[in-house]
Amino acid sequence: MDEINENIRKFQKELNAGIAALVLLGVLDKASGPMYGYQIAKLIEAQTKDVDIMKQGALYPVLRSLEAAGLLQSEVEPSVSGPPRRYYKITGAGRLTLAKWTDIWSQTSDLVNAVLEGGDHD
Repeated sequence: MDEINENIRKFQKELNAGIAALVLLGVLDKASGPMYGYQIAKLIEAQTKDVDIMKQGALYPVLRSLEAAGLLQSEVEPSVSGPPRRYYKITGAGRLTLAKWTDIWSQTSDLVNAVLEGGDHD
């Protein structure tokens, strides 16, 4: 049973690593304005039921990586209730990348669902 649980954890970690950037770009694309990390984490948490898609600590390295790639930009703003906050927003390149990644995700999920459900593979 421990080996099964370890395999589940490994699969979930690999899957999460692959979709975290897509989810973050999607959230920021639909946002009405720039968002800071905690806001993003809470929004994702509210949309996932019992599945732990992304731990809050894992969110920040992905945000930094997306920014370094030019897909997001950020600004630090002072906060009246604590330390300054870094606000992120999606860039034009981020929107183009999101569109391409969304197509790839759709094709991939269709394939996986077809194979798992035993349907036609045409």
